[in-house]
Amino acid sequence: MSITMDIHEVLEHLPHRYPFLLIDRVLDVVPNESIVALKNVTMNEPFFPGHYPHHPVMPGVLIIEAMAQAAALLSFKSMGTKPDTNSVYYFVGIDNARFKRPVSPGDQLILKVAITMNRRGISKFKGTAEVDGQIAAEAELICTLRDK
Repeated sequence: MSITMDIHEVLEHLPHRYPFLLIDRVLDVVPNESIVALKNVTMNEPFFPGHYPHHPVMPGVLIIEAMAQAAALLSFKSMGTKPDTNSVYYFVGIDNARFKRPVSPGDQLILKVAITMNRRGISKFKGTAEVDGQIAAEAELICTLRDK
């Protein structure tokens, strides 16, 4: 079963808000398997004035954070639940992060994340961030849902 999510549903499943919400739309979710999400990168992003003002580049850590937010959406859709005020979905680890090309204003970042392991409340994911079919970044992510 394939699912899409507009911004309203994304907001129901992620606690993040501007300026830290890094997912604009979900193009495809297959629960317990994978997600494809979209981030429109605009010059209005709050980090561009200070991150190379003469050559704006999206910070790599925010690209990885966007992948982690996609992983959280995949997890909530897989569990058939939404976040609540008593728990937090934490990004707890990253392995093998690589940055292959810069992401600039006007780019459409396509985030592809797949579950590789889910045991005892810890989930591992393999993620890529692409622009125009080229890999901009890739990483393995580790996340967990914890009570506050």
